[in-house]
Amino acid sequence: MHDRHRDKWQYFNEQAYTTKKYVIPYIQKHRKITQETTVLEIGCGEGGNLLPFMELGCKITGIDLSKGKIEKGIEFFSDHTNRENLTLIADNIYNRDDLGVFDVIILRDVIEHIPDQNFFMAYFKCFFHAESIVYFGFPPWQNPFGGHQQMCTSKILSKSPYFHLLPVPLYRFILKLFEPNKEKIKEFLEIKETGISIERFETFSQNNGFKILNRTLFLINPNYEIKFKLNPRIQLKAISAIPYLRNYFSTCAYYLLRKE
Repeated sequence: MHDRHRDKWQYFNEQAYTTKKYVIPYIQKHRKITQETTVLEIGCGEGGNLLPFMELGCKITGIDLSKGKIEKGIEFFSDHTNRENLTLIADNIYNRDDLGVFDVIILRDVIEHIPDQNFFMAYFKCFFHAESIVYFGFPPWQNPFGGHQQMCTSKILSKSPYFHLLPVPLYRFILKLFEPNKEKIKEFLEIKETGISIERFETFSQNNGFKILNRTLFLINPNYEIKFKLNPRIQLKAISAIPYLRNYFSTCAYYLLRKE
């Protein structure tokens, strides 16, 4: 397992780096971000993605299922100058339709973990007003490491591309053979159930009344810059245009959506 998954402060700063350099400029192509902008992040973890918005003076709400991650986030932000602009909540988003509406909503590396994504896409429209936009960033399931196997304890599995695409019985057998952490095995199997393709994501979005404002597929994920010192690279147009095949060679998809 990479140190970044053990060192939450390092992971927090990596998230902040990528959001500041790539995510915010991507959003700003369609929505100016100012001190008056209200931001909601669903699945915020410790809040690394929220730090750049804090630095811009935005009004921010982050929600995550993990109480431990939220407590760690509160600790990380405790001395920040704009701390009063931040609300962090440990709860299930389905319990909190009372949060109000937001200008910008973020789900970065989250949608691929959510069961029944079609239901979620219908539900979370309650946080939108007429001009709200939502940013999604996710790894297409079929990409070389779409199973999040880089998080495996086993160095062999953590560097093995595509093996998450094996049939469930064989995939489970290999995980049990090499991965000592039973909780991680459970997590990897859950991700196999919820992993999402570009085509499914776009179908769910359009069926639930969302307009796609922008889509960018990456051959090299922007987050790999801070993780692996690799320069981001947008996917070739020829590959991006081929349904299904593009999932196998795109390590990340960025989307901006608006409710129609």
